[in-house]
Amino acid sequence: MKKIAIVGSVGLPAKYGGWETLVDHLTTRLSTSFEFTVYCCAEKYPEKLATYNGAKLVYINLDANGMQSIIYDLWSMLKAVRYADTIVVLGVSGCVFMPVLKLISRKKFVINIDGLEWRRAKWSGFAKWFLKLSESAAVRYADQVVTDNKAIQDYVKTQYGRDSALIAYGGDHAVRPQRDDAILAKYELDRVKYAFKVCRIEPENNIDMIIEAFASAPMMDLVIVGNWDNSEYGKQLRQKYAGIAHLHLLDPIYDHTILNQLRTACQVYVHGHSAGGTNPSLVEAMSLGLPVLAYGCIFNRETTNQQAYFFDTSVELTELLNSLDEAKLMLLGQQMKQLADQLYTWDRISSGYAHIF
Repeated sequence: MKKIAIVGSVGLPAKYGGWETLVDHLTTRLSTSFEFTVYCCAEKYPEKLATYNGAKLVYINLDANGMQSIIYDLWSMLKAVRYADTIVVLGVSGCVFMPVLKLISRKKFVINIDGLEWRRAKWSGFAKWFLKLSESAAVRYADQVVTDNKAIQDYVKTQYGRDSALIAYGGDHAVRPQRDDAILAKYELDRVKYAFKVCRIEPENNIDMIIEAFASAPMMDLVIVGNWDNSEYGKQLRQKYAGIAHLHLLDPIYDHTILNQLRTACQVYVHGHSAGGTNPSLVEAMSLGLPVLAYGCIFNRETTNQQAYFFDTSVELTELLNSLDEAKLMLLGQQMKQLADQLYTWDRISSGYAHIF
C-alpha cells in the first residue's frame, strides 16, 4: 500500500478551514487504498489522537499559519521524506526548500498551490516576494501540480509553461437542516428576508463594498459572520455601520448547527472574495442551492460557470438587489445546485487525488 504524507493543513479532526475539510474527506474515502500520515499543529489539538479516519497523526510544535507556517511545512516535509512514497503539500509557504528536498530524497511531491497566495492584500512587500518565490519553486520542482480553479490552471500554464491537474473542492458535506425558528429568532432573523455571507473580514473579500450596497438598499437585511475584531479594518467597519438595524455584523460562529440554520434560511448568498481560487464557502453555498451574487473576478466566474449574478462595485450590487425577484432567485439557486452536484462532490474530488496518487 502506497504511503501518502499530507503536509500544510492545521490537521485532523477538521475544524479550522478548507484544507482541513479536504484532508478529512480524502482520508475518509481513500484510507483503504493508501496509508496516510497527516501532520498536525500541536497547539490546536489539546487531545492528541494517534489516528483519525484511518490516518496516522503526527504533531508539530509550530503554528500552521502565519510566518511559522514556513518552518511548520519544512519540518513536516523533512519528517515525511524518511518514509512516504508521496508527499502532498497544501499551499506553497514552505516550498522554497523544494529543490533541496527533491535532491536529498528523490520522493514524489504533489503540490496544491491554492489561490495565488502572494497576491493577497494582507501581505507586505517582502512577504509577497517570498510567497511568489515559493510558488515558483513549487511549480517548477513538484512532480505534480494541483490547481483548484481553471483561472489558476491557466495562470500556471501561462506563467510557468506547466500543465496542472484541475481538482476543485467538494461542497456536498453541507446539507440543509430542518428550519429551526428558535435559532433564527435568537439572531432576530426569523421574520425578515436577508442575504448572508461568512468569511474572514479582510479587504480582499470586499466587505466594505457589500455593506455599503446593503446600507443604501434596505429592501433586504444583510448578515455577515466573521472575525471583526481581528483587524482595524474589521473594527472600523463594524463601528461605522453599528447604528443600522438591518445590518447584522455577527462574531464568528463555530457551531455548524447554528451556522447552517442562518445560511440555509437566507434569500441570497453574497460572495465578495477576490482571491483564493475556488473558495470553499462559495462551493458550499452552491451545494445548498443558494442563489449566489458574486464579485465578478475570474475565480468566481469560473467556479460558477458564469451562471451567478455578478457585481464589481457597490453601485452595481445595489442595482442587482433592486432587480431581484423570487422567481429569479429560485431559478438561480437551482442552477447553482445543479452545477455543484456535477462538479463539486467529494467523491469526484477524492477520485482526482486517487488518480494522482
